[in-house]
Amino acid sequence: MAEAAVAVRPALWLVDKPAGPTSHDVVADVRRRLGRGAKVGHAGTLDPFATGLLVVLVGRATRLAPWVIAHDKTYLATLRTGFTSATGDPEGPVEPAGPPSSAAAVAGVLPSFAGRQVQRVPALAAVRVDGERLYRRARRGEAVEGPEREIEVHELRLAEDHGDGVMTLAVRCSAGTYVRRLASDIGERLGCGAYLTALRRTAVGGLSVDDALPPDAVAPGGGLDPGRALSLPARVLTEGEIAVVRHGRPVPFGSAAKDEEAVALLAPDGRLVAVARPGSAGLRPAVVLEEPS
Repeated sequence: MAEAAVAVRPALWLVDKPAGPTSHDVVADVRRRLGRGAKVGHAGTLDPFATGLLVVLVGRATRLAPWVIAHDKTYLATLRTGFTSATGDPEGPVEPAGPPSSAAAVAGVLPSFAGRQVQRVPALAAVRVDGERLYRRARRGEAVEGPEREIEVHELRLAEDHGDGVMTLAVRCSAGTYVRRLASDIGERLGCGAYLTALRRTAVGGLSVDDALPPDAVAPGGGLDPGRALSLPARVLTEGEIAVVRHGRPVPFGSAAKDEEAVALLAPDGRLVAVARPGSAGLRPAVVLEEPS
């Protein structure tokens, strides 16, 4: 019998994910800490070897995930040249592929990987193809080729040279970018191979890992206002309009532009009440965070 969901206050948690657990593992840990059955989700997967900012949404705030996932991501990616990895990360197997590259050579090719481009999703990725995770098919030994998608690398620069062909790159990129694939493509361009030994996500949009907590710091009644995870135009509601929005009914545009894709509806104290979409009747709530009183 399915366990009934625990009613929890909508909240945003910025979690500093350690290396080892999957993003799903972190979400499961948060759910246990908030009460088994609590509705919890994350807004953007981190691979098990990766660390850094995992945006965790709780309660009705889980419905905000599409807007959060769409944010740009910022990483520190540690690249090891002279080797290839079947997974693009330490899981491997890792094989020698040539003399390690110098930091100057890596820096020289980085500009060619900036801007809009088409990237092929790695075979060992969590994306679904024909209803199944791509990595599951690859690990069964099936010959799989990931789909291509358009991405944009906004910033790509050498941040630190560690010597012996190992260096850290600073990356800011669009949602859906696979930094593992970017690393292997850089190695292929250099002719010596490359893979990621470490990856740390430092920001998701305007959210920073500097404000994140370890998973074991999550506790009932805590967290941030979910509105901090959004970058939407805002419309401040009156107390009377809050009651209307809680029942899912539209409110006038007010100061909001009629051509916006979505608008954050805020209480006078700044908390997020709902996200609305413009329509013929005004701003119609698409996601309501607060129960009718």
